[in-house]
Amino acid sequence: MKNLNELNFSAGPGALPQSVLDQVQQSIIALPETGMSVLGMSHRSAWFLSVLEEAEANVRELLGIDDEFHVLFLQGGATQQFSMIPITLLRGSGLEAEYLQTGYWGQKAVAEAKKEGKVKVLWSGEDAGYHRLPDDEELTFSKDAAYFHYVSNETVEGLQFHRVLGHDSVPRVCDMSSDFLSRPIEANRFSIIYAHAQKNIGPAGVTVVLIKKSVLDSAREQGNLPSFLDYRNQVSAHSNYNTPPVFAIYVTLLVTRWIKDEVGGLKNMEAINRKKAELLYQAIDGSDGFYTGWARQEDRSLMNVAFNLATQELEQSFLQAAGEAGFSGLDGHRSLGGVRASIYNGLTISAAEQLVDFMSSFQQAHR
Repeated sequence: MKNLNELNFSAGPGALPQSVLDQVQQSIIALPETGMSVLGMSHRSAWFLSVLEEAEANVRELLGIDDEFHVLFLQGGATQQFSMIPITLLRGSGLEAEYLQTGYWGQKAVAEAKKEGKVKVLWSGEDAGYHRLPDDEELTFSKDAAYFHYVSNETVEGLQFHRVLGHDSVPRVCDMSSDFLSRPIEANRFSIIYAHAQKNIGPAGVTVVLIKKSVLDSAREQGNLPSFLDYRNQVSAHSNYNTPPVFAIYVTLLVTRWIKDEVGGLKNMEAINRKKAELLYQAIDGSDGFYTGWARQEDRSLMNVAFNLATQELEQSFLQAAGEAGFSGLDGHRSLGGVRASIYNGLTISAAEQLVDFMSSFQQAHR
């Protein structure tokens, strides 16, 4: 029987490395350090404080950032950050925030920001169906914006930026939910980076937020702001303001250890992810039109490979046969349909190779 954990191509929660799953299995019964189940560990225990400390140190090491950044482990997913960021940086500023609307999640971020102040959408791919990202000549950035926001990888459409955008003089904010710690980045060029864990770095329930101290120090104090939504409270409590998701943060720690110690860092992680993506895109491009990629070639994601077959009926046949063969999570997003293979950090090259073999067999059977 095929390992169903290995063949999890879901857009989230995504596959976790087998060595991490093995450790998690043991920790649910008894943590090696405490003898207690991780599910019963207090968030005020010395053990959990050490988990937070090591997880933060690992993120700093992997990204090459120093204490210029606060590193937070919060709840609420990227969706909560869609609101917290404009509440902190836009509300009452009298300035305009600049956004790119590059896909499903970019659109969600814009809608929430507009509730807090003036928002200028510099570019939108909506009218063209979100098949591509903007070229440099299509973008004009203001040097007086409150901040500039974009999504580095659009999970639904399989679009990914392979460059840093915006002015270094304007706070650069990026939703990296679906490609965080999947490749090296110029982290110091960003003012805020946020990413929920359930794609590349852990299970659902925790969101990593990196925020420059200088940006938070200069942000306006917001009166009557709920305490939980104030970054300052989260910073002063060291991500322990209320009962945090202890289990999710612990698993995230294990994944950062895996990237550091077993994979060998983000350069190696990128090489593995790039190999998986190349296998799938080569299968699509070499299918003589049987499979059609969604995204423009130069904007293709290394994380989410979205594609279509000639008809919806054929797509449904493909998805049904794939499920019967042990492949999980290949359905396209409900807003887009089609097929989507998400190939996050925890998915192996072997799993990508097995999917490519299945795609070839399916094509041969349905010529």
